[in-house]
Parts: sequence; structure tokens; C-alpha cells
Amino acid sequence: MVARQIKLWREAAGLRQAELGEAIGYSEDLVSAVERRRRVPQPEFLDAADRVLGAGGKIAEMKRDVAEARYPKKVRDLAKLEADAVELGAYGNHNLHGLLQTEEYTRALFGVRRPALSPDDLERFVSARLARQAIFERQPSPTLTFVQEEVTLHRPIGGRAVLRRQLEQLLFAGQLRHVEIQVMPTNREDHAGMGGELQVLKLKDGTAVGHSEAQLTSRLVSDPKQVQLLDMRYGIIRSQALSPWESLAFIEKVLGET
Repeated sequence: MVARQIKLWREAAGLRQAELGEAIGYSEDLVSAVERRRRVPQPEFLDAADRVLGAGGKIAEMKRDVAEARYPKKVRDLAKLEADAVELGAYGNHNLHGLLQTEEYTRALFGVRRPALSPDDLERFVSARLARQAIFERQPSPTLTFVQEEVTLHRPIGGRAVLRRQLEQLLFAGQLRHVEIQVMPTNREDHAGMGGELQVLKLKDGTAVGHSEAQLTSRLVSDPKQVQLLDMRYGIIRSQALSPWESLAFIEKVLGET
């Protein structure tokens, strides 16, 4: 829709793609790519196009829509739920939860995917994940709890330096008053999370939903009985993990050894 509007306003102004590009400081190729929906326009592009084409704010106003649409649909849906959550609990078993990741760790994590992501897709996924971390700044603050498998603290995604900064970020986040991070030791014999990662979100209206990802699927659970089952399972997982204070001490120990 945005691409079509830009083209319509450009043609109404009697400008060729090259002329619009020159007027707003972008190449003809980029203008063409935006109009053909091959590239997502940046906010600065939309502001400049709005000004040059005399759109009176009609193009610039679409910046928010573009910002949301540039992320994959499953990410947009999850971000909306997180924005409406008063409580979020998540268990992760193979990498650190997206809300806890540093930009370097996130970039490295998407960078090791196979088949490899294109540069544009990699940037989209990284930007989408980091944007969700705005949940930490929300007021009133939601309650955020995370249980991470011990192995996720040792796996050097991106290299030793990236892992060290990631562990430092965990220590910082774990000391926020509305955040609790727990570690599930590898040597636990009784473990309720062997079915895989899970997430439970309790929303402002009193309802709750579950969420999980596996390979190419992202599954949202809304059936109350199934959500209750996930919630119970998560509670048991938390009871089996180290306490928040024990976990911070454990993370600090791993950091010292990394």
C-alpha cells in the first residue's frame, strides 16, 4: 500500500523515479526498489518523499505501519501479545530468550542459521527481536520471569566476547525488580520441561495464552485448558530450577570462567 501511494504521488507530481531520488537524496534504483516492494522504505525516506511530493503528511504518517509490516507476521503477533501482557513466563532450552539477548548475540544467532538468511532478512529479524525488548521499559512494569537451561549460558554463540557481554546483560536484567531469571542445572534428574520450550503470557483482560516455537512453526495456544496445563508445567519448571538469587550467582560464576 505504501509503495503504491508513493508511486501515485510521484506520478501526480510529474516526476520520474530518478528525479524523485535526486530530490530526496536517494538513488533511482532505491526509489524503484521501494515502488516495486523490493525494499522497505526507512522513516527518513518517507519524510523526504512526503515533503518533496507535497503529500501534506499522508506519506509520513505511514511510518508506523511500515515499521510494523517490516517484521515477520509471527513476530508482529507475538509483540502485540507481549505489549498487552501483565505477566510473562518463559522457559528456554537451546538459546537465550529473545527478550534477554544483546544485539550482538541476536545477530550471531540469526547468522548461524542454515540455509543462511539473506542480509535483508537477517536485518529484519534482528530489528524485530530487539524492538520487542521495549517491554522492559513499559509502565506499569509487567512481571517477567525466565528459566534458562544451563547449557544456554555456556554455548559461545558469536564467540567468547559476545558470550561474555551476553552474560553481563543477564546479570543486569536479573537485578531489575520486575525481572527474575532462573537457571535449570543440567544435572537435574526430575525435569518438567523435557517437552521443549514454552511461554505463558497473562494479559490485561485476565485471559492467558501460551506460545512456543519449533523449527519452522510458531504456535499460539489459546484454549484455556491447554494454557492452564502450560502454566502448571512452567510453575513446576520454576520450582525445579535454581532460585533467582542462586541463578545470578551461577551466572556470575560462568562469566568468571568464560
